[in-house]
Amino acid sequence: MSLATAVAWTIAAIAGIYLLSYGLTGGGLKRAKVTRFPAALVVSHPALAVTALACWAGGLITGNRALVWAAFAGLAAAALLGFVMFTRWLGASRHTTAARGFPALAVTLHGVAGVTAFTLVFLSASAARSF
Repeated sequence: MSLATAVAWTIAAIAGIYLLSYGLTGGGLKRAKVTRFPAALVVSHPALAVTALACWAGGLITGNRALVWAAFAGLAAAALLGFVMFTRWLGASRHTTAARGFPALAVTLHGVAGVTAFTLVFLSASAARSF
């Protein structure tokens, strides 16, 4: 299960890096006034995910169940922020051509891989034997 979690998390991270770079280079939603994401949201989402990844890896290495649960909590917060961005992107794609040009395949891949990683981290935390 750890390998599957790592693969899902890696796919989500790669797609997320692509989306972030796309948005920051001017090809994304930053031109459309309605769809601008607050800087705190754009920074917090990946920061929480990276912190959760560090906790998860630390939990696997040390066998500390609390670290794995901390990873789950961090990933839950990152997922919530990601859902906020996703719903805002969905609403904007009906109103602006800039949002329609945003790579839907990358958004979908990032979301599916993120949900998969979230589920697998939860299962890992639930199955951890040591505390």
